[in-house]
Order: sequence, then structure tokens, then C-alpha cells
Amino acid sequence: MSKKTLLYKIGTFLLGPIYKIYYNPKIIGKENMQIIGPKIIVSNHIHLFDQCNTIISTKEFITYLAKKEYFDSKLTRWFFKSVGCISVDRNKKDEEAKKEALSVLNHQSTIGLFPEGTRNGMSKNGKAQNGAAFMALRTGVPVIPVGIIGDMKPFHKVTLNYGKPLDFSKYKEN
Repeated sequence: MSKKTLLYKIGTFLLGPIYKIYYNPKIIGKENMQIIGPKIIVSNHIHLFDQCNTIISTKEFITYLAKKEYFDSKLTRWFFKSVGCISVDRNKKDEEAKKEALSVLNHQSTIGLFPEGTRNGMSKNGKAQNGAAFMALRTGVPVIPVGIIGDMKPFHKVTLNYGKPLDFSKYKEN
């Protein structure tokens, strides 16, 4: 999916300014997102709205992987599909989700994911999942790390620190 969906466009247009006032994001290293073409954005996961941080801070369409539980009810399934999310079962190696994500990257679009697999996963003694590395090695697209700092409380500053792109192209699997 390389084009923004209508709901995605409306949401970023209408909710973007409200989000910026409400969370007052400070963006560091935004120039690191200026790579033309597909990329993988990886971030720590501290709040339900973390994906909004990267979506609002860039003009790019980002296809996020979202836990399959968000697709259980008709309403949430409709919403998450309408904004371009890919359902992923975190309890198994979800080959269908991998295939969809690789297709997005192969069609020159951007994937976003949280390697922790859950909010605050590392602080819960979890281990990072290897989906981003798998996709980067399979496609050779750059990985852009994003650190989110803040408590995501209304009118408190949230900081997004975009790191330099990591180039895995020389390790691309043929």
C-alpha cells in the first residue's frame, strides 16, 4: 500500500494540529527521515499513541504492524485496516504479516514497528523481536531508529529523537 488512505489523510489533517498542541512534541533529527524511498521505522513503545508520534511528525504514509487483537471486533478491525495497519500475531511467527510487510517495502513504502512487541516490553524483561532485522536483511532498505521520551500526559513535552539511518543493503539476501 503506497498511497495514504482517505481516513489516514483526514486523521492527520484534522487531528495533527490537536495532537501537536496536546502533546507538544519536540522533534530531534527529523532530517534523518528525509531518505527517499522505502524505510523501516523502529521505535520504543511507551504509550498507546506512539505511532501517532511518527505519523504526525512526518508527511510520509507509514504502514504500522498492529497486534491482531486490534482486529478482533468489527469496529476496530475497520479502523485499523482503514489506516493501513497490518495485523500481526505476536504469539507466533506470523508469515502472512511478514509477507504483507515485505510487499509494502517492495512497493516503495514505509513500515513502522515496535521491536519490543508490546508497550514497555524491555522494562518487563521482554526481548526485542527480530522483524525489523528480518525485513532489512531481506529488502536492503534502511532502518531509522526513533527514541520516544516523555510520559505522554496532556500538555507535557514528548521528545522524538530520530537516529541516523542504518544501512543494511550490503547484507541484503538475494
